[in-house]
Amino acid sequence: MADSRYKKTDILVNDDIGYKKEFKSRYDDRDAIRHYETLDMNYPTPDEIKLLTFANHIWKLGDRYYKLSHVHYGHSKYWWVIAWFNKKPTEQHVKVGDLVKIPLPLNDVLKVYGY
Repeated sequence: MADSRYKKTDILVNDDIGYKKEFKSRYDDRDAIRHYETLDMNYPTPDEIKLLTFANHIWKLGDRYYKLSHVHYGHSKYWWVIAWFNKKPTEQHVKVGDLVKIPLPLNDVLKVYGY
């Protein structure tokens, strides 16, 4: 099972002057900053979605992706699977009363994402 959504992602060395100016506090006295390359993940196709099952959750005050991940996947580190599937990258994109679909089983979902 995958440990990180970044396992297939390169680490870049960014010494771009524009980036340095925008994010001065991250550079301190360094010439460059290392960070992960932006992921290129495809959303599951309708045929792939048919292969999955789902737990439905109505979002309520205090909910967090990492908490739902812990309950449904046994670990909070897979919070991003729920966020990605629902096309809502952060909890600020979810409103109280929204339906959040939790794709299952995790191993099948990760295979769909290429992990």
